[in-house]
Parts: sequence; structure tokens; C-alpha cells
Amino acid sequence: MSRLTISMPDQMNEWVEAQISAGRYGNVSEYFRDLVRRDQERRENAIRELRTILDRAEQSGVSERSLPEVLEAARQEARQKGLLLGAD
Repeated sequence: MSRLTISMPDQMNEWVEAQISAGRYGNVSEYFRDLVRRDQERRENAIRELRTILDRAEQSGVSERSLPEVLEAARQEARQKGLLLGAD
């Protein structure tokens, strides 16, 4: 197993310590391992979702809509799914 040293602002450290004190985690290492696992899962889910969208798009054939129309529809769908938060 590897060791890792990190630096963080006091406020973040207090948050981590509060999570441990509340019994959510046994120690700092457990907390950070959980964060990494959640990040991995989130990225894997995003990749799966993107593949699903691409497969669906490919199966739908060639669109008669203009590129700006297609992009706007894609942005709206991404916002609805929480994948795009207001930014274009």
C-alpha cells in the first residue's frame, strides 16, 4: 500500500476531522479512500452515460436539424440530466 501526504486549508481539515468524530469514518485514510472510490464511480458513470448517448445518436441516423439546433438540444438534455450546469 502506498503512502500519500497532502496539504489542505484548516477549514477542510476540520471538515474531515468532523466526519471522523461523527463516526462516518474510522480515520483520515478511510475518508480519502471513500472520496477516491466515489470519484472513480462518478467518472465511470459519466463515461457509461456518454457511451449510451453516443450509441443512441448513432442509431438515430442523420439529422435534418442544423448544427446549432443539434447542439442546443444536446445542451438542454445535458442540463436536465445534471451533466451541464448552466455553462455552454
